[in-house]
Amino acid sequence: MNSNPTLCAAISDRITNSPQQRITFAEYMDMVLYHPEHGYYSSKAVNIGFKGGDFFTSASLGADFGELLAEQFLQMWEILGKPNPFSLVEMGAGQGLLALHILTYYQLHYPDLLAVLEYVIVEKSPELQQEQQQRLQNYSVRWCSLEDIPSNSITGCFFSNELVDAFPVHQFILQAEKLAEIFVTLPSLTEPDENYYLLEGEFGEVIGEISTPHLTKYFDLIGIELSANVYPDGYRSEINLATLDWLSIVADRLQRGYVVTVDYGYPANRYYNPRRSQGTLQCYYQHRYHNNPYINIGRQDITAHIDFTALELWGEQCGLTKVGFTQQGLFLMALGLGERIASLSYQDISIAQLLPRRESLHKLLDPTGLGGFGVLVQSKGLQNDQSSQPLKGLIVPK
Repeated sequence: MNSNPTLCAAISDRITNSPQQRITFAEYMDMVLYHPEHGYYSSKAVNIGFKGGDFFTSASLGADFGELLAEQFLQMWEILGKPNPFSLVEMGAGQGLLALHILTYYQLHYPDLLAVLEYVIVEKSPELQQEQQQRLQNYSVRWCSLEDIPSNSITGCFFSNELVDAFPVHQFILQAEKLAEIFVTLPSLTEPDENYYLLEGEFGEVIGEISTPHLTKYFDLIGIELSANVYPDGYRSEINLATLDWLSIVADRLQRGYVVTVDYGYPANRYYNPRRSQGTLQCYYQHRYHNNPYINIGRQDITAHIDFTALELWGEQCGLTKVGFTQQGLFLMALGLGERIASLSYQDISIAQLLPRRESLHKLLDPTGLGGFGVLVQSKGLQNDQSSQPLKGLIVPK
């Protein structure tokens, strides 16, 4: 096992010094991914890229994803009446590639928008922030936390690509028709019984009463009833409370404009399908995925699909209006990806250049991969004439 021993020791100390000598899986996942020094996203362990990385994103396939998003943001600016400044707040910017592609595209094609653009990056990882600053040194970009942004101050768009899936999740299990929670503990602290699981790795799991009533309220929000005649005993899945906290802050900071969330996930009725009895938690390590979060600690990514229904309904409670929801492939086709693919036949480039580019464009469309990601657009503060204007990315191609 390729775990970070210092991080494992820190987690062990947290468990030992916690009440009942256990922590929620959300606490564990937060430490594994975001520990200030040794977490996956806070260290040099994070590896994004198509070749040799733990995973790749749409932005790592080339500039097309960012350029097509830039076209959508351009229309948003126009709908909002070309405000000055127009703010783009990217949350979780990875290596800074998406920002680079958007800003370069505006510099080449829409300098009037670039002149009024305020590009803000919210990045939790010091290591990634340093890489972003190096990559974007030729552009005017500001880094800050969401908490640093004043309430009701942003006119523009908050957006994220594959951010929410990495928020720490609580894990639950149904036992005797009741909602119970899965906690992380040390094997040395627990006597094995029917409520204790010892997995391959550094830590074990123990089942107990839920740590917060918000877990039960979550199912009230999304309208799912975990009844015994539908869900089997032992049914296990995740709840992402951190998403609701995050969206509350985003909605508070936005005065007028949009929120765009791109990620992999499902509506609630598919997420909590009784047949999906082991949840969606996945770990990524060197382009391989598995479902054991207790190995390669601090060296692998841990994610869970997102519940788009929760984002929509909680957004409404926070003052956000759903503009639309679609798949990434359809979103990009509506913004011009089809034309880009068709134009490859007329470009004077070699086969060695053509084939990788064609492959990258088709990966953005693949319904079993990136093309099947969800794109949720929400808005706030739009006037009637503004909200009635359809966004290009949400127009279904004919």
